[in-house]
Order: sequence, then structure tokens, then C-alpha cells
Amino acid sequence: MNQTKPARCIMVQGTMSGAGKSLLCTALCRIFAQDGLRVAPFKSQNMALNSYVTREGLEMGRAQVVQAQAAGIEPDVRMNPILLKPCSDTGSQVIVRGEVRGQMPAAEYFRFKKQLVPEILDAYRSLAAEYDVIVIEGAGSPAEINLKADDIVNMGLAKLVNAPVLLAGDIDRGGVFAQLYGTVALLEEEERARIGGLVINKFRGDPEILRPGLSMLEERTHLPVLGVVPYLAVEIDDEDSLAPCLGTASVHKAVDVAVIRLPRISNFTDFTPLESHPALGVRYVTEPAALGHTDLIILPGTKNTMEDLLWLRQNGLEASILKAAAAGTPVLGVCGGYQMLGRTLSDPAGTEGGLPGRTLRGLELLPVNTTFTAEKTRTRVQATVPDGPLAGAALEGYEIHMGTTAVEGTPFCRLAGGTPEGCRSNLVFGTYLHGLFDTGELTVKLADWLCSRKCIAPQRAVPISHAAYQQRQFDVLADGVRHALDLPAIYRLMEEYR
Repeated sequence: MNQTKPARCIMVQGTMSGAGKSLLCTALCRIFAQDGLRVAPFKSQNMALNSYVTREGLEMGRAQVVQAQAAGIEPDVRMNPILLKPCSDTGSQVIVRGEVRGQMPAAEYFRFKKQLVPEILDAYRSLAAEYDVIVIEGAGSPAEINLKADDIVNMGLAKLVNAPVLLAGDIDRGGVFAQLYGTVALLEEEERARIGGLVINKFRGDPEILRPGLSMLEERTHLPVLGVVPYLAVEIDDEDSLAPCLGTASVHKAVDVAVIRLPRISNFTDFTPLESHPALGVRYVTEPAALGHTDLIILPGTKNTMEDLLWLRQNGLEASILKAAAAGTPVLGVCGGYQMLGRTLSDPAGTEGGLPGRTLRGLELLPVNTTFTAEKTRTRVQATVPDGPLAGAALEGYEIHMGTTAVEGTPFCRLAGGTPEGCRSNLVFGTYLHGLFDTGELTVKLADWLCSRKCIAPQRAVPISHAAYQQRQFDVLADGVRHALDLPAIYRLMEEYR
């Protein structure tokens, strides 16, 4: 317990979304933990559709969950006091300290967010009283000059908590010198003074080739380059819509798994464990022609089930899925995908953002009917698949969804205590459980079953929990970043701002 001095802190900001802020923060959390410090992550405001349910039944963004796991501590909503979950192109569900505050258009939230500063500071200060180091993640870019007024997540937050800043640029996407120089140039003098160093991220090749550019960058920005981080081949959960896995169109493995990339896809990290199995090739599909003769179709979660169901129907993927299912292709729906597989979806109060009283026909592959309500289900569960081709798999997961589903058929699994959950009908499966593959048991059962359907020998794999696999990946990440960054300089920087 840190009872004498407030925690030291370091903030990672980026030149753009997808610059690698989350991964760098994850690495720093692991490095400081390896160095014997009690460390916690913090991000005041996160915008993401990949969320998580804590032990207390509260909701937070997955990036800070992953960072907490890297630090070896239990995720806590104080680490992400504000979570915005986009439900349309112009509005989001606003979640504060794990609880839904309502839905707001962007302009309304922009006016409202100042009121959240006391809650942000309370969350941060309570963490700072308990930990030695707080690793803070920014969002987007601090140089979004149209958004700088009343900023609560980049330089505005850095000033509120007196945090030094590392500014990271992504060389893999090109123009990294312009990214870094332009971002620094657009900041106010007081903001520039807070930057303790620059970091070039995702570099492939010999860093010596960069040396002339690094020298010129330091001369023009008057800031030191504190590291060139290599492009690291690590598999760590990503919550961002820019996640590389979402662009995967083909994978050459024995079994083809096609995940429908819905416009408002959420919690796609559910399927990360499948990618680690030697037999399973996971790819993402957005159009009928790309579906092909796949071995398994997965309908993932979504922040707006009804709108994404209409998208599925209008672009022709619904017809392709139904044709494949009729021909014997297994189909799995998770959360919103499970709701789509049912007979009807009803929204009497307009909870899904459409017209109150709207009812849509589902894909009618499962004997279930869903009614949306304003109440959100948030719970962590343990379950077992009792029968069928996946029988015996033990699951640990969480439910996070709007609406209730009435089931008339066979359950997919049974929760601890015997409560039925989800639905199974022939080769179609539906469940509300996010994280269903995390124990590793369902992954192995599924892979073996799909291999047997293709009359090929199973590629034997020992069930490995996703949590254990991630811990090994955290060490790989930390080793790569530790060797690339000037850590003594970062420690000095944190001490200066203490």
C-alpha cells in the first residue's frame, strides 16, 4: 500500500488512433510490475465496443482490463471511469464508473463531459493512493484542435493529474516524422513542455537507418527520442476497431472459420483463442462472395443488433448464411449474434435506437425470441456444455447485453447451479457468454469436432486457458519494449513530476 507519497505516473499519448498507445501502456504495466512496483493502468475516457464485466458486475473497456492483467492485478472500473460505446454514427451509450448513464449524441456529450471531471479525479486519486505507479493512456491525438476545449483524456488530463507524457508515433503506417513533428507543433507551449520524450513504434528493420531522421527530429522538436520499439509479434487482446485481426481475409489452416464482421461488431476478442489453435483459421467476412465454403460461421456480438441484422439482410449475407446452414454448415451466434439467429427481435421502447414498437424477423435458425429492454445484464458466470458435439467443455465467461431471450429449445450450456443458458438446434448454437473460449476447453472440443466433420485427423492441442497464454505474451511484449526504451530516463521523468 502506498501511504507515504502519491504514486508516480507516466502518460502515453499518440499521434493518432492506432499508434500503439494501448500496447505500450500494457508493456509499461508489465515492466514496472517486473521491477517490483505496484502498478495500475488508467484511462479517463475510452471509446470502444469491446467491454468487460468486473467481479462486481460493472462494465469497463478491455484495454485497461488487459493492462491490469499485465500488471498482475484485478481489473477495477476506477481504471476506466468513462466508457463510451458508439450505438450510431453520431451517438454513444455513456457508462460512468461501470454503470449506464444513458445515450447521448456527440454534441450533447461534448457539453456534458465537464461534469464528469470530479468523478475522473476521484477514480485517479483513489488509485494513486493505493499504487506506486499509474500508467495513463491517452486517446486519439492531443493535437485534435477542434476537440481541445475541455479535454479530459489527453493534455487536459495530464495537467489535472500533473503527468509527464511520452508521445508515440506509428512508423508502420508511414510518415512518422511528420506525425511527431506536426503533433508537437500544434500543441500549446505549456503542453509541449509536458512531453518528456518521443517514441517511434512498430519499426521493422535496422534502427541505425533511422539515426539521421531521429537527430533531425530531436533538433526540430527539442525533445529526446526515448526509444524505437520494434514491430513485435505478440498476440494480445485488442479492443480497437483498427485491430489487425479484423482485416484478416484468409488464413491457410485445416479448418476455415468465418466471423461476420458486423458494422458495430463488439467483443471480437471472444475469438482470439481460436486463432491460437493450430487447426483453426479465423477470418473476417463483410460480403457474401467472401463467405465461400466455410467450415463454421460465427455471428459475433454487436452494439446494435437490429441495425446490424438489417445490414446483414440488405447486403445479402443473411441469404448466404441461411443457404450454408441449410447445407449443413455449423453456425454459432454470440450475444447479439445469438439474438439474430432467433425468430423475432422486438424493441417496444426503442432501446436499440430505432422506432419504439419495431419488431424484426430473425434468421429463424433457433427457436428463441428476444425483447429489448432498458435494463442491461452484466454478470460473470461459469458453465458447462451438457450434451451435443461440444459436450463436457467447461466455460468461464460474462454476459453483457440489453434484452431478454425466451428459449423454447435445448440449451447451449448450463450455468453453475443448473440454470439453462443459450440454445442449440441441430448444428446451430447460440449463447450470451462472452469469453466462452477463454478456458481453452471449448476451443479444443470445437476444433476436434470440425476436423472430424472434414474427415481429417485432429491437430491435438492441450487446452490452454487464454489467461495463461496472455501472461506469456505479456512477458514477450515487456522484453521487447524494455530493450527498446530508455527506461532510466522514463523513471527520472516520473520522479521529476512526482
